[in-house]
Amino acid sequence: MSAETPLEGIDVVLADLDGVVYRGPDAIPYAVESINRIRPGIRVGYITNNASRTDASVAAHLASLGLTVVAADVVTSPQAAIRLLADLVPAGSTILVVGGDGLTSVVAAAGFVVTRSALDGPAAVIQGFAPEVGWTQLAEAAFALQGEGSDIPWVATNTDWTIPQARGTAPGNGTLVSAVHTAIGRLPIVAGKPEVAIFEEAVARFGSRNALVIGDRLDTDILGANRAGLPSALVLTGIDLAKQVLAASPEERPKFILEDLRGLHEAYPATVESTVGAAVVTTVGQSVVRRDGTVLTVVASGSPIDLLRAGAAAIWNSGMAIYALDVPAQLYS
Repeated sequence: MSAETPLEGIDVVLADLDGVVYRGPDAIPYAVESINRIRPGIRVGYITNNASRTDASVAAHLASLGLTVVAADVVTSPQAAIRLLADLVPAGSTILVVGGDGLTSVVAAAGFVVTRSALDGPAAVIQGFAPEVGWTQLAEAAFALQGEGSDIPWVATNTDWTIPQARGTAPGNGTLVSAVHTAIGRLPIVAGKPEVAIFEEAVARFGSRNALVIGDRLDTDILGANRAGLPSALVLTGIDLAKQVLAASPEERPKFILEDLRGLHEAYPATVESTVGAAVVTTVGQSVVRRDGTVLTVVASGSPIDLLRAGAAAIWNSGMAIYALDVPAQLYS
């Protein structure tokens, strides 16, 4: 077993929020104490696609959970989006905003004029999630993007299809962006995960040389980290669980798989692969998975998290898509 934890050599932890630190208003078990245990010398930043709140309100929420955090520690998709927008339109332009205070405050602070109406002739449309966004705002965006001057820029803070809430999984900004896309037949420029703009914003802000991204989604957090060239850890407390891990495409595979954030402080076991005749045997800790051609077999269970790690490595290293393999239910149940 390796003596190194996922934090070895890391100078900044960039943690997603929904599904990693909290779900709805409440902290996820072990998240706060695990973050507070991160040793001095490693800075903690929070990186979120959720555009509905300001960095200050997010920081206040985190502080109420028991974390030491200020607004500058929070990197939001609106902050990344405004950097993109500033390169696309003249300073002081009128911008049609679809979203809430988390987005309008950033647009106004950057010196742009906020409007909600296409009749004001906006120079661009910027769109982010807020619970109050409805048909009227989406329609105004569509009118602005398909009317006179319909080649104006359209920037989306993010395109997450879902967002975890205390009561379950709800539609995210991707569904709202898709509604406008369906009406106008074009796609926006995207600032948030999995695009690299938000990671570049975070790395630059914290002056990081060796950042670790922690997320709960393969298609945003992990894909985005991989695109940005950053190591990542998937924590199984949010959207993506064992089934999704096993089926992850090469572009969406994390360096670390953690049951919860306590895993940041635990020695991460090595993956050992060996051949026995024509079979390939993958061992992680006390968990052993054997692959004979397209058939996977659990030889030794070990801990559930190590079994998932072994199963994922066996599938990922096979070079085959998961649908071509016979995968035992024990690996994902």
